Amino acid sequence: MPKKIYTGEVVSDKMEKTVVVAITRLTQHRVYKKTIKKIAKFKAHDEENKCKKGDKVTIIEARPSSKDKRWKVLDIVRSHS
Repeated sequence: MPKKIYTGEVVSDKMEKTVVVAITRLTQHRVYKKTIKKIAKFKAHDEENKCKKGDKVTIIEARPSSKDKRWKVLDIVRSHS
């Protein structure tokens, strides 16, 4: 089974070697058909602490490295600064 890969924005970089990435997706409400924005936040491992808040990054599924971390930063798509 292939590993999941998502692209999202870094919303927090306050931890050591960890960033919080928000993945935004648009879905349609089942009854009212209104478009709804859903945001999922994942903690991802960032070995070199390169990612900064506002960066757009790609994350990949990885084996658990802590209680909450199950993702790893693959690369930085667009740097904020």
